[in-house]
Amino acid sequence: MAQVAPGAAQFADAARTAADRVVGANKDAVVAAARLIADCVAAGGVIHAFGTGHSQAVAFELAGRAGGLVPTNRIALVDLVLRGGEDPAVLRNPLLERSPGLADRLYELAAPRPQDLFVIVSNSGVNNTVVDMALKATGAGHRLVALTSLEHTHAVPALHASGRRLADLADVVLDNGAPAGDAVLPLPDGGALCGVSTLTSCLLIQMTVAEAVSLLLAEGHEPPVYVSANLPGGHERNALLEARYEGRLHRGGH
Repeated sequence: MAQVAPGAAQFADAARTAADRVVGANKDAVVAAARLIADCVAAGGVIHAFGTGHSQAVAFELAGRAGGLVPTNRIALVDLVLRGGEDPAVLRNPLLERSPGLADRLYELAAPRPQDLFVIVSNSGVNNTVVDMALKATGAGHRLVALTSLEHTHAVPALHASGRRLADLADVVLDNGAPAGDAVLPLPDGGALCGVSTLTSCLLIQMTVAEAVSLLLAEGHEPPVYVSANLPGGHERNALLEARYEGRLHRGGH
């Protein structure tokens, strides 16, 4: 029997299945991650989101978006140039995320405080920069939430000299349920199409933020949450909330 060619309906079905599976598998982890976020916000801390490659999309989902928490900082490799003074040519390296030794400088540029929390996103969880950042953050005493694919991370060799993966270093691991290689629709001649990790990871991030805000409200805190800057008065309201964290919120170079 000929294999059915992949299409929009097939991906929609695969995405719904993946989402349902991820929600069920991460119930306890979402609650635990939300507890860390709520404690961080209640203590006046900032949540630092870091990811490379397509995982940057998930960092965007956490840091600085309408309906999200204000005390969020997005760390990105581009910070090395835009805030760190490096030659822009450094960003031309397609394997930059595998380069050791970058996390110290990125951490320094972020200038986190002791009560701050790190959320590190990596589908594979094995590249040097994300593992270096996890080691740097936990070594400095920060709590760490990892968002990764456990199937992928255990299917590939650890690249870091320590032999450790992102998931090995976290206080809480959120598993995005993506298969090794991420893509979910098999192609007739081999290979696969359409990655699902961004969808499931963003779902987990939003679930965790919702649970964290629920905890903050239940404990008598007023959660600092963004409204859309494209609504009347939105920019001004957001600016007042951001002023509480002056100099601590950076969104990939800004």
